Amino acid sequence: MTDIVCPACATVNRVPPEKPAQDACCGKCHQPLFSGSPVELTAANFEKTITRNGIPVLVDFWAEWCGPCKMMAPEFKKAAQAMEPAIRFAKLDTEAVQSQAAAHGIRSIPTMILFRDGKEVARQSGAMQAGQIVQWVRDAARG
Repeated sequence: MTDIVCPACATVNRVPPEKPAQDACCGKCHQPLFSGSPVELTAANFEKTITRNGIPVLVDFWAEWCGPCKMMAPEFKKAAQAMEPAIRFAKLDTEAVQSQAAAHGIRSIPTMILFRDGKEVARQSGAMQAGQIVQWVRDAARG
């Protein structure tokens, strides 16, 4: 069984290995567990999302006023579509959730952090194309 946090209601769902994760829906709210779009993180769902998912979680720390962040957003979504359900993609607005940005030492944006079991395993700053994001995640997940 793999634990997957629902992006809609933050309920932890247990997905059996024989069931395709991309087709799984939340047992509580019945929304798809994977939609090909990054999860919007808030102060309320951040910790649960990075600690309770049984798959790695890639968080894009960004801000609305950041030009490179806006340029990377569609590329991040393309990478999510390419890599789900093996990796959970998520976005955290550093202006809206300043406490998490500070707690993770975000000094420039966009910055991506790959978490596994709630622990940071890799970090990359600067805007990237979808193919670069996918390759970086694959390399980081292996190491």
